[in-house]
Amino acid sequence: MTEPNEEPAVWQGGTVWLTGLPSAGKSTIAVRLAERLRAEGHRVQVLDGDEVRAALSAELGFSKEDRDTNVRRIGYVAGLLAEHGVTVLVPVIAPYAVSRAAVRELHAARSLPYIEVHVATPVEVCADRDVKSLYAKQAAGELTGLTGADDPYEAPIDPDLRIPTQEQTVGESVQQVRALLTERGLS
Repeated sequence: MTEPNEEPAVWQGGTVWLTGLPSAGKSTIAVRLAERLRAEGHRVQVLDGDEVRAALSAELGFSKEDRDTNVRRIGYVAGLLAEHGVTVLVPVIAPYAVSRAAVRELHAARSLPYIEVHVATPVEVCADRDVKSLYAKQAAGELTGLTGADDPYEAPIDPDLRIPTQEQTVGESVQQVRALLTERGLS
């Protein structure tokens, strides 16, 4: 893409980290926002937690240390893309505050914009949605270590945006994140 003077377009990249419980709506919001931003001509990449884990962290389990390593790896990749003018949408549970803080610090050290969005859906609503049948498997004793059920989730204390998905539509949630991107000069 070029600007009217035929110079290459210069994009301000940044990372939008969507954290929340399984089935909270993180990926749904990220994918819909990515579609909207692309339609507006923005360079966008979604780094979905499950997909990236399979590609970059397949050897890791779900211990606290392994989850931290996975989050830091995803944060590193997000930073690389953001440095090259990509708006990176990262729907990843990232259950531990220390891991999310490390990703924020990585971005700050490289002067890269970083926005933390807490997709704050109550566990009861997530269990009702149960997109991947994780809550059902956990309830049946087939799965242990489910974030928010029998493994901790440290909700962000002061995120840049908190979205109560149980109180609004996907479109309204996408619009909230889109408005924050505009406010921060990322779109």
